[in-house]
This record gives sequence, C-alpha cells and structure tokens, in this order.
Amino acid sequence: MNQALLATAAEHKVLRTHRVRADTTVIAANVAYPTDAGLLARAIGKLAATIGRIQAAGGAGRTRVRDRRRAARRRAHQLARTLRGRTEQAKQAVLRTTGELADLAERAMADAARVARNARRGLGRAGDQASGELARLVDDLETTIGRTGQVIGQTRTRLAGGKPDGASRLVSLHDPDARPIVKGRLGKPVEFGYKAQVADNPDGVVLDYQIEVGNPADAPLLVPAVKRIAARAGRTPRAVTADRSYGEAAVDQDLRALGVERVAIPRKGQPGAARRATEHARGFRRLVKWRTGSEGRISHLKHRFGWDRTGMDGIDGARIWCGHGVLAHNLVKISGLLEAKQAE
Repeated sequence: MNQALLATAAEHKVLRTHRVRADTTVIAANVAYPTDAGLLARAIGKLAATIGRIQAAGGAGRTRVRDRRRAARRRAHQLARTLRGRTEQAKQAVLRTTGELADLAERAMADAARVARNARRGLGRAGDQASGELARLVDDLETTIGRTGQVIGQTRTRLAGGKPDGASRLVSLHDPDARPIVKGRLGKPVEFGYKAQVADNPDGVVLDYQIEVGNPADAPLLVPAVKRIAARAGRTPRAVTADRSYGEAAVDQDLRALGVERVAIPRKGQPGAARRATEHARGFRRLVKWRTGSEGRISHLKHRFGWDRTGMDGIDGARIWCGHGVLAHNLVKISGLLEAKQAE
C-alpha cells in the first residue's frame, strides 16, 4: 500500500527525491518493564492458566498438577518489599527470592511438559475427531514452556554474576522478537522493542522505512534504503545526509557508486585535515543542518501516527503497525501537496 501510494505521488509529479535524509529510532514493544522476577512470575501464571484451559477442554484430564501462582505472587510481593531497602542484606534477599522464583518456574515447567505430552497423546488417539481448540491450546503451552526455559536460563546466568546476551535475551513472553536496545538517551538508557530507520524528503514524505530486530549498526542500513528509493522513484537522489552513526568511508563510496552526487555524513572518530575541510564546506554544513529535521519527523510519527509503541506483537506485527502509521502520515502529506499543485 505504501509503495502504491508513492508510485501515485510520483505519477502526479509531487514526489521529490533530490534530497534524502535518514535517521534511526526505537519502536517500543507493547511490554511492561521486564525484570527477571516479573518474567518468571508471569511465566508461572501463564503456564497454570493454559493448563487449566487444556484440562477444561478435555485434554490430559487425569494428569495431576500443582497450581503455583499463589506461591509466585507471594514471592513477588516479598521481592517488592525487599527492594525498598538499599543495604547489602536487601540485595542478597532479592537474589535469594529471585532464585526461589526460578525454582518454582522449573517445577511449573515440568508439570506443564507432562500435561502437554499427555494431551498430545490424546490428540493422536482422537485422530480426525481431535478438537482444533485443544490442539491450539497445546501448541500455546509448548511455546510457553520453551520461553519459560529461556527466561529461567537467563535468570540463572544473572544470578551467577553473568550478563545475558542482549541479542537473544527474552524480554516478553508474548513478544519474543522484542529486544533491549541502548540508544544513549538520558531519560531512557535502555528501551525494549525494535529498531527503525526512517528516510524522508524536504516535503516530509517518508520515502522508506525499515523495522529490524535488535540493534543492528546504522551504517549498513542506509545504502539499501537509497536503492529502494531510487527503484520506486525511477531516479537516484542527488544528495543524501545522515548523522555520525552512519559515518563510514565505505558508505560514502557505495552511495557515490549508486549515482548520489553529494553525501553529507560526518565521519566517526577524529577526521583528518582533508576530511575536516570537506565537512566545513558550506554545502556540507547546509545538508547536515537540514538533517536535524529527521528527529522532528520521527517525533511527529511517534506522537501522531502510532510509532511510540507498537500495538501488535512480533517483528511482523511491528512492521504492519509502523507501515500503517507511515501510510496515514504520507496520505496527509501527499494530499496536501496535490491540493497545492492543483491550486497553482
């Protein structure tokens, strides 16, 4: 839909691509702030609730399991009280309670595995008469078991003094693709969600957007975006600018190889004399100043078009959600450009 809209704008000669600027941001996932204890307590609750629904639907009816939700809630409340302290004893109590929650989650996961196994056997015996709802519930339970095991593993790593790998760390049971992302913001040093890149033109039309899992480097994202813009518009942008996180010599070379005449991207590190002369040139500085408007464009998308937090789970859901936001934004921009052109 976005591509069709941009094609229509190009057909009516209101899509300008002579100057392109790009910037990245974080799209927050629809999750609460993740802590090890909170994830463990939610995992225990979700396992118990799904087991109850499976047995109510006629699956694994004779498999005896223990509901550990009350025990998990009691430890979660105890943890909240302990966190008010700032002493070394309080820190040790937090670690001990978190370890107890991990033990509870392991036992709950073992019970859930027995229920899933027995329910699968019942589905196999039922054959074509098997309940579709029951099969879906068993699938959900097996998925939750796997994610609970991952949460337990990363909790054990932290309790042992290690640090879980951020590229694979699970921060949500219902959104497994969300990741912790550090962007250096003072108010939010760590955000949880997806990384997005936005490229727009002087009219504010979003020419390209990209949503990625985790926190990939900025520089490799720019050249593919310019290629997509050139393919949609039928011509290569004459000028491209971005912030210092994109500043690599290889990026400049690849953009010029595509036919971009002016590249205004400050280099990382300490530039040499020749590079300083290039970056102090009037045309370079003018493009860099124009690039700062990318932050305003992203802020507008977040405040008016849903980019502050995705309402759909998973990377596919985040891409759909953000794509609809871009579509609504571009409809407003392009319709205004068409009205102005018709009024001339």
